[in-house]
Amino acid sequence: MNTVHGLSPAESAALTRRVTLLSVTTAAVLVTIKLVAWLASGSVALLASMADSGLDLIASLGTFFAVRYAVAPPDTEHRFGHGKAEAFASLMQAGLVFASAALIAREAIGDLFGAHPLKDTGWAIAVMVVSTALTFFLITAQTQVLKKTSSVAVSGDRAHYASDLASNIIALIGIGASAWLGYNNLDAMAAILVAALLLWGAVGVFREASAQLMDRELSDEARAKIVALMTEDPRLSDVHQLRTRASGPYVHIQMHVDLDPDLTLEAAHEAIVAAEKRVLAVFPSADIIVHADPKGRAEPHGGAFSEAHHAEA
Repeated sequence: MNTVHGLSPAESAALTRRVTLLSVTTAAVLVTIKLVAWLASGSVALLASMADSGLDLIASLGTFFAVRYAVAPPDTEHRFGHGKAEAFASLMQAGLVFASAALIAREAIGDLFGAHPLKDTGWAIAVMVVSTALTFFLITAQTQVLKKTSSVAVSGDRAHYASDLASNIIALIGIGASAWLGYNNLDAMAAILVAALLLWGAVGVFREASAQLMDRELSDEARAKIVALMTEDPRLSDVHQLRTRASGPYVHIQMHVDLDPDLTLEAAHEAIVAAEKRVLAVFPSADIIVHADPKGRAEPHGGAFSEAHHAEA
């Protein structure tokens, strides 16, 4: 996850809101046109794609509301904010994709042993071409947003639609092959392959959401950047016990920093505030806690999260 960006929380929230609205709109359009085409053609591959788009619509609606809740300011019950609502939305997406894949596989396996001829395949092919184009446009928009934000919900949504793009292409090939070559089983085989791709995509979404819910550290690149920014001032040195985690659009950073023991309290405070501002310039949505240690005079402390505890482990 890339968390090094220069957007303010308000700018990041505005981008994620727009792209999630685009996601909901795209999913609604795809469900409608695929339903019409499936009723006209009877293609099981198209049915599989339509079912997946239907669950995409539900997942996109969940993401739509989650990103809006995630940017709500901290309150008395949620002192660290509501950012993890995005991760919960991603878990819901993963569950829906697993369900979609199971239903598609069941329908496709049944059709594989009792394949039926397709009808009006022109409609089915046209719809899949339109569906592929719309999905590609949405993924492109989501990719641009993710270059500027670190929204795990949008990342999960994009993974969803990336699988959809592949499934649309596979379904298109299966429908075309069944129509032009007369091998009706190819349509069902395409649907089974779609189900496999959905399972693969769901695993990726689940892993990313779980990493955030389990407070996984930021990337090595991000952590190194934080240390470099803090120690630009020679009065601050030896950043240790650095702990970071992402929570939706927010980043939480805690650390201990050695300071010159001869500094006055006011000078030490000034140095730490200046260092925090340098970090905030790169991580605008960060919540930063710094514990100052007098260089060479600090005693081990920190309880279960102390350096001594981790050394023993």
